[in-house]
Amino acid sequence: MNEVRRGNFSGREGRDHHPFSFTVLMAGGGIKGGQAVGQTDELGYHGVEDRIHIHDLQATILHCLGLDHERLTYHHKGRDFRLTDVAGTVIEKVLA
Repeated sequence: MNEVRRGNFSGREGRDHHPFSFTVLMAGGGIKGGQAVGQTDELGYHGVEDRIHIHDLQATILHCLGLDHERLTYHHKGRDFRLTDVAGTVIEKVLA
């Protein structure tokens, strides 16, 4: 009997989604409408233009919620932590 393997299994962690590029739709809350930022290669496999790190996306969302992601830093066991993992820059080009 052939078993269909889905989801996480050894050597393929994650949810079988593409790990190198993804799409996010943002609307309202201070986001400039009618724009597309970034571009992938012809196969949609890798970002080739205006690549945005997930930490930057998180910092931008927090900014739109009125929160300064850098002020959310806390120190624990000798290391600083925050939602954007002590990284991230607000993506100014998407703001209205």
